[in-house]
Amino acid sequence: MKIATWNVNSIRTRLAHVTDWLTSSSVDVLCLQETKVPDDLFPQAAFTEVGYHSYFYGQKSYNGVALLSRSPLEKVQMGFGAVLPESLVGDLDEQKRVITGVIDGIQVVNLYVPNGSALDSDKYVYKLHWLKVLREYLQTLLETSPSLLVCGDFNIALEDIDIHNPKGREKQVMATDAERDALRNVLELGLSDVFRKFTAEGGHFSWWDYRSAAFRRDAGWRIDHHYLTPELYQRAIACRIDKEPRKLEQPSDHTPVIVEF
Repeated sequence: MKIATWNVNSIRTRLAHVTDWLTSSSVDVLCLQETKVPDDLFPQAAFTEVGYHSYFYGQKSYNGVALLSRSPLEKVQMGFGAVLPESLVGDLDEQKRVITGVIDGIQVVNLYVPNGSALDSDKYVYKLHWLKVLREYLQTLLETSPSLLVCGDFNIALEDIDIHNPKGREKQVMATDAERDALRNVLELGLSDVFRKFTAEGGHFSWWDYRSAAFRRDAGWRIDHHYLTPELYQRAIACRIDKEPRKLEQPSDHTPVIVEF
């Protein structure tokens, strides 16, 4: 089984890229982030044509997540509020960032973690709070789903080797100590970075800024991750980053990351 994550930065803009990639890669499940489309305009028919079921949770112009699966998914749920009480979730589900479904006993959790914008921004405070609620959400899921795959655009480079140039990273959003600590607090539930099971060295990235010829210079960050519970971690036989879609005309600034069992 192959499960992939990909921030497509607008599914309608990148629709041909995604359908072509699905046809060539034959993944079983593709988790999309930043679909940027309300549910009534999600291009479901295009994925049906290439053999995939679609499950989506979106909004106009911003955020949005979706699951594309060759086989029908079970127990599909959208948002923190499907699992947690309203008193804890508050207004977090106004931004469409969480979707989950079950395939062959694996609960796939697809996330688009807030970016945070800047250290002096309300969005940075929002991001840290969102990660605290994420921990509660995953802890609740683990009570009934011991086989958990948590993937998506985390907007956090957890280690310095995940950044092409980490100098000054402690003052840069996506790499501050507070963000890293918040994510590590989530991972302490028993989740492990499966990419590092197979690739220990740095220099491997999943996101390159559109500016300053970052992709041509390979000046990237690894912020798209798959985190697995122990049993799934042991079953994983490969995890790789596919840089080819980033070479296309008008690409997303992210590229797919695939784990194989």
